[in-house]
Amino acid sequence: MNDDNALLRRERSLLVLLGIICLALLGGALYMQYAERQDPCPLCILTRYFFILIAVFAFLGARFTSWRGVRALEGLIVISAVGGIVASARLAWVQAFPSFSCGFDTLQPIVDALPPAHWLPGVFKVQGLCETTYPPILGLTLPIWSVLAFVVVFLAVIASLWRNRRRQVSWPGIRR
Repeated sequence: MNDDNALLRRERSLLVLLGIICLALLGGALYMQYAERQDPCPLCILTRYFFILIAVFAFLGARFTSWRGVRALEGLIVISAVGGIVASARLAWVQAFPSFSCGFDTLQPIVDALPPAHWLPGVFKVQGLCETTYPPILGLTLPIWSVLAFVVVFLAVIASLWRNRRRQVSWPGIRR
C-alpha cells in the first residue's frame, strides 16, 4: 500500500508539472502576442484553450487522492491534447499552403463568441489571420512547436496510463 501511495504521489507530481508547462506555453504565446506583435488567429486561440484545458485538468487531477480521480482527469488531458494536436496541425497546414484558409470569416465569430473572449479579450479575442506567418523559432514555426508540445503531453500521459494500468480502483467487496 505504501508503494501504491508513492506511485500516486509521483503521478500527481507529473500532473502538476504538465499544468505548469502548459501555463508557461500560454505565457509564451502572450509574450509573442504583446512583445513580438504576433496577432493570434482563430486556430491560435483554440490552441490556447486546449493548453488551458490541459492545465486545469492536470491541476484538478493532482488534487485527487485516489487512482480513480487521477485516471479520469488524465483521460480528459489525453482528449484535450488530441484536440490541440488537430488545431495546431491544421494551422501548420494553412501556413504551409496559404491558398487554403483557416476559415477566418466563419471560425472567428464562433471563437470570439465564447465566454472567455468576453472575460479576457486581450487573451482570447481573435486579432489575426491564420495565413499570416511569423519568423520561425529555432527553425520551426509556432504551430509546429505547439504540435510538438501537445504530442509530448499526449505521450507522457499515455505512457503514465500504460505504466500504471494495473493500478485500478478496488471495488468494495472485490479482492484482487
